[in-house]
Amino acid sequence: MILLPYSAQSQSRGEMIKIEGGTFTMGSPANEQGRTSSEGPQHQVTVGSFFMSKFPVTQAEYQEIMGKNPSHFIGPAQPVEQVNWFEAVEYCNKRSEKEGLTPAYDISRGTITWNRDANGYRLPTEAEWEYACRAGTQTPFCGGTSADEVGWHVGNSQTRTHPVGEKQPNAWGLYDMHGNVLEWCWDWFGSYSSEANNNPIGPASGTVRVYRGGCWSFQAYQTRSAYRFGNNPNMRSFIIGFRVVRA
Repeated sequence: MILLPYSAQSQSRGEMIKIEGGTFTMGSPANEQGRTSSEGPQHQVTVGSFFMSKFPVTQAEYQEIMGKNPSHFIGPAQPVEQVNWFEAVEYCNKRSEKEGLTPAYDISRGTITWNRDANGYRLPTEAEWEYACRAGTQTPFCGGTSADEVGWHVGNSQTRTHPVGEKQPNAWGLYDMHGNVLEWCWDWFGSYSSEANNNPIGPASGTVRVYRGGCWSFQAYQTRSAYRFGNNPNMRSFIIGFRVVRA
């Protein structure tokens, strides 16, 4: 474990961007380059308004709350990585408590339930993540058909993470939604339905938690807005981080 200097620890926490609720088409069209079968069928989804962190959680932010920095690529402004799903949930609760908010998660003997009435920090649902990433677009990337302007992938990352905010933001003002690190979501991984849905939260159970956005070691097509991936919630890797939302 590497601790960052105090000056890095004391950096202000990430700005939260208000994402106005609305309805969008989730998933990708059949002719989108790089599409996988899990991205369909496309379907209409409505999400309520929420706040999302402008950047992925940085190492300085994580260390300030958790007192440690598990990352492989060290830098206070780089996204924290090597954090599993449970540790991301724990961060959300501890940050909520520190700021006098009601924690979003009840944790009891390894069982985690989401209190949807809480005002504390939490992980985005998969639908919230894609809605926020797209920012009104239906193109493969929030900036159009190329990942280079908006994200870090294997073709431009020099095989490492980069400080957050160095690429172009999307229309909401969110950075690093494509590439840099994968971002844990709340949902268990499951198949899509063609039916319209309102504030979906994923399957009731499963073995794989969703992460989105691709990362520095993925191909560009794997950082698309619709690209779906996931892993065991105990998984730690230098390609996986997270960002937070609030009601």
